[in-house]
Amino acid sequence: MTSAEQSLFERKIKTPEQLRELLGPAPRERKVIMCHGTFDLVHPGHVRHLIYAKSKASVLVASLTSDSFIEKANHRPFVPQDLRAMNLAALEVVDYVVIDLNAKPLENLRVIQPDFFAKGYEYSQGGIHPRTLEEKEIVESYGGELLFTPGDIVYSSSAIIETSPPNLTHHKLAFLMDAEGITFNELRRVVTSFAGARVHVVGDTIVDSYTYCTLIGGNTKTPTFSLKFDRQADFVGGAGIVAKHLKKAGADVIFTTVLGDDALRDFALGDLEGYGIDCNAAIDPTRPTTQKNLFTAGGYRLLKVDSLDNRSISEKIASTFARHVADTKTDAVVFSDFRHGVFNSSTIPQLTQSIPAGPLRVADSQVATRWGNILDFQGFDLIAPNEREARFALGDQDSTIRPLALDLYRNAKCRYLILKLGERGIITYRNPDPNVRSFFTIDSFAERVVDPVGAGDALLAYATLALVRSNNPIVASILGSVAAAIACEHDGNNPIGSKQVSERLDRLEKQTMMQPVPALALGVSAR
Repeated sequence: MTSAEQSLFERKIKTPEQLRELLGPAPRERKVIMCHGTFDLVHPGHVRHLIYAKSKASVLVASLTSDSFIEKANHRPFVPQDLRAMNLAALEVVDYVVIDLNAKPLENLRVIQPDFFAKGYEYSQGGIHPRTLEEKEIVESYGGELLFTPGDIVYSSSAIIETSPPNLTHHKLAFLMDAEGITFNELRRVVTSFAGARVHVVGDTIVDSYTYCTLIGGNTKTPTFSLKFDRQADFVGGAGIVAKHLKKAGADVIFTTVLGDDALRDFALGDLEGYGIDCNAAIDPTRPTTQKNLFTAGGYRLLKVDSLDNRSISEKIASTFARHVADTKTDAVVFSDFRHGVFNSSTIPQLTQSIPAGPLRVADSQVATRWGNILDFQGFDLIAPNEREARFALGDQDSTIRPLALDLYRNAKCRYLILKLGERGIITYRNPDPNVRSFFTIDSFAERVVDPVGAGDALLAYATLALVRSNNPIVASILGSVAAAIACEHDGNNPIGSKQVSERLDRLEKQTMMQPVPALALGVSAR
């Protein structure tokens, strides 16, 4: 879609007050009819509803529910409100579009005062619904009339989204960036500005081992695999890979962690120091260096064997870590919690209180399978849990994503929340104010998922640096999502470099500019 075409559609999108001034007060010579709905995907049922409504009046106003008030199903809306408004505006039958910033269309009915308010036939079956009665009373109070359109064809947006959703990743990104005045040049500039940023990472080091085997048989008496060892590849993971992502992005990194007195300690320190990371490693001979060994055969993950000790670090080590945090001058402090000893109920308050004023405070707590909670990190600038960790923290398995994210945001008292949703991307919350874009979603940019483990660490690193340099949660969310996508496309825990992110931004820009708008997104009837 060209900018001229987009501008042609955008002229139809108005506020309620603008519409009231354009249409004038009732009664009018040119009758006005209004339809209201979510219009998540404009399907043939919607189109017939709108055509019928337009046949009853001269001017058709399509009103849509804003993102903030859609709680009907999980991961909704599928299409953000600005793009949904554009989809409706692109229809010739629609004269004006309004985004309703209220939970119900009652206030807009009072302001716009359409001559007719059209509802789908399903709202008249089995008696009028109490909410429809509220609308009816308001419409009739100024002399308007409630109409029900025929229900000869019924489609479900939710059914379409669940069975064969159109790919709107690049369209959503374009609308978000345009609404916030962000350009790809700005994203690239932020990436290049990472050089020299100082970040202190505190957390649990994990050595992630991949043991590649060949399946050579099984025991006929017991369900036991027989494997031939081929090779083993070791990667520094946990908080260590967060530090490596930050360093590869261009930052100067200080890393505070605990290791055992064993060969894996030497491997981890050699690897980290080889990347130029300044390590403050406490060596605890009473515990092993944490290792998670994944056995695979023929591309299948068979078994993971963990060697670890989740006991809390000693009071002496905790005090040493607190001094490191307090005395190190940085732009950001990142607490990367895997609940393998560094963080617990006694150390978290001590370490949090030691953070000096000024640095960005970031926490990621990957603890859904252990006794830990992202809500232990109160008042941080950024937290970045996944959906499972959020549900674990809140004891909530029932809420849909948006209310879940808002609840976690409020309980954590954080400045920004990036909730990771796996293959569905992320939802980010900032100031929950209905007058601004309090939350937004970004789809996953991954093109070929090979190994999703560790993608969240890449997101955390790049989002942190983007906030340090831009103080913009949308820039942070986009760049974090790009880094996460790249991390998914490779086996093992490999740090993502700024050059890789810049190259992916170049490709994203071309895809965003060149991809045509899908027919379903614009409301073209599918045959």
